[in-house]
Amino acid sequence: MWAIEFEKVSKSFGTHRVLIDLDLQVRPGEKVTLIGPSGSGKTTVLRLAMTLEKPTAGDIRVFGDSIIFDAAGKPLSSSREARIRRRCGMVFQQFNLFPHLTVLQNLILAPTTVLGQSREQAEKSALDYLGMVGLQDKVYAYPAQLSGGQQQRIAIARALILKPEILLLDEITSALDPELAGEVLDVVRGVAHETKVTLLIVTHEMRFAREVSDRIAVFDAGRIIEQGSPDKIFSNPESERTRAFLHSVSNH
Repeated sequence: MWAIEFEKVSKSFGTHRVLIDLDLQVRPGEKVTLIGPSGSGKTTVLRLAMTLEKPTAGDIRVFGDSIIFDAAGKPLSSSREARIRRRCGMVFQQFNLFPHLTVLQNLILAPTTVLGQSREQAEKSALDYLGMVGLQDKVYAYPAQLSGGQQQRIAIARALILKPEILLLDEITSALDPELAGEVLDVVRGVAHETKVTLLIVTHEMRFAREVSDRIAVFDAGRIIEQGSPDKIFSNPESERTRAFLHSVSNH
């Protein structure tokens, strides 16, 4: 069974077709990175997986369960959709922390409200995940007292504390300067190498993509034009458009 599967998925915003007949399968525990020019549809893939957008056509399944239709082919009920969506976590470009809550309060909010954990249980878990991202000393800090890199590491801990089976990472370093981006990417490397969570990553950091990915999918104009191992994509791409894209990013 695939962890996540897109079958003939299309997505349009008005007359603009963002994704066209996308077929993509990700195995449980696999780390897959989507690369390609801006506007090629990569972020839309993550937003569809998280049910933040609905596809115009096609189906998306998480561990075999459609996140679009029920067994009778009707749209899912919101409670069923929420149950399936809980298997996924997402970290965005913007950190989206609640500014009026401390780091600890930001982390325990979802486990206590969504999972029904006791405060004590949620706090213990929060400290574990803060340790994982190297920020145990920031328990009582407010987001405004943290650097952008620290806020993004908190956002990763907040996603992981719900124990998602699939973690979606959308350009999580694009708002950060290189030094702070490095701290965040180190945390994701740890998640990639030390956990069994399935990762679906959108990034413009090519060296990072090469290091953490089992597979790279190259997007262009709403389609996957090529996919394969990092070595194949970066050292021996088949598509002229892949070569042109990699050449353009290596010159920045």
